[in-house]
Amino acid sequence: MKHIAVIGAGITGVTTAYSLLKRGYQVTVYDKHRYAAMQTSFANGGQLSASNAEVWTHSSTILKGIGWMLKRDAPLLVNPKPSWHKYSWMAEFMSNIPKYESNTVQTCQLAIAAREHLFSWAQQEAIDFDLETRGILHIYANRKGFDHATKVNALLARGGLERRAVTVDEMRAIEPTLSGDFYGGYYTPSDSTGDIHKFTRGLAAACERLGGQFIYDAQVQQLQKSAAGVSVEYVLQSSANSELKQHDAVVVCAGIKSREFAAQLGDRVNIYPVKGYSITVELNDEQSQESAPWVSLLDDDAKIVTSRLGADRFRIAGTAEFNGVNYDIRNDRVEPLVAWCRQLFPNVSTDKVISWAGLRPMMPNMLPKVGAGKHAGVYYNTGHGHLGWTLSAATAESIGDVVEATMPSTLFGNGAAQREQTIARPLSKAG
Repeated sequence: MKHIAVIGAGITGVTTAYSLLKRGYQVTVYDKHRYAAMQTSFANGGQLSASNAEVWTHSSTILKGIGWMLKRDAPLLVNPKPSWHKYSWMAEFMSNIPKYESNTVQTCQLAIAAREHLFSWAQQEAIDFDLETRGILHIYANRKGFDHATKVNALLARGGLERRAVTVDEMRAIEPTLSGDFYGGYYTPSDSTGDIHKFTRGLAAACERLGGQFIYDAQVQQLQKSAAGVSVEYVLQSSANSELKQHDAVVVCAGIKSREFAAQLGDRVNIYPVKGYSITVELNDEQSQESAPWVSLLDDDAKIVTSRLGADRFRIAGTAEFNGVNYDIRNDRVEPLVAWCRQLFPNVSTDKVISWAGLRPMMPNMLPKVGAGKHAGVYYNTGHGHLGWTLSAATAESIGDVVEATMPSTLFGNGAAQREQTIARPLSKAG
């Protein structure tokens, strides 16, 4: 049986491990934290959103970013401090503007394919992750934003997504708790929300039931390719000594650390950390529970998304901050999320709000890096940016296909006997 190392126990690492285990591989997952899903997969916006597949490589993003540079509470904030990685990444980002349409369509296709796998896995493994299948409502305060959404809608339709324009009256019928003045909206009934942390932890437990091994508290120091395979050198938190394990192959799913590991393996994976913030509003009283929305929202102007996580939690997330590897939770970035909640849902108490920040691993073309590296036995499933939760199940199946085609498991051959056959394959492979 081939033994594969997976670096990272976030949503992409755990879904990758699950896909490989179902194909008959022996899998060991390494993560620096004590548990799975403790970093970027801890408290994101919660949306499983094919309707948010529009990539950011559009000229309007550049113009908005320039205009917002001196505004500390702006939805998009760039620290102007010089950094070769940051500015070279941005140059590459701008070079992908001509691929804006095709990359948006491809992302939408991946998002739709991911749904089927994720829902099937959750059902098979009995994972409760506060799933809500009430759709996602995009809201627009003015005609300019709505008109841009109309253009995006044509691209999403090419990707296979059904999303319809709705009037203000229809918006309020879809989500009666919504307050404020709006121009119009777009509604995607097939989109959904859920708790990424609960799902990832549940799927990690399923991986262990299938025989997968997790080595937690393991700071991976070095990945090295050799004729025998790939070695993983790591240091456990409980020990000052490094340990070395040999594997037949490795799949790098290490978020913002993937760039460093790729360089060790002779590959270039140009990931930049883009910070996002979220708040979890604790709905501790009956009025707040009745006044918070159940339908997920996406405010395109404010770049804010929401999800209802059970009866007593309301997640609000947004912003993009280009500030290197920085996990600081800044009050001036959190306050706009709280103010947005108070404005649109005035009867929701913000007496207890839990703030969080995470670093999205983002590629310049806004597509995840999914595929083989230069050397045999080296693979990548990383760089999902703000859509890691949405795309993870599809890219896990995609990398599973690649591994299976290039390094079949000796125990199960092509692994067909181990996988469900009713799920459609991802429509495309990014990267």
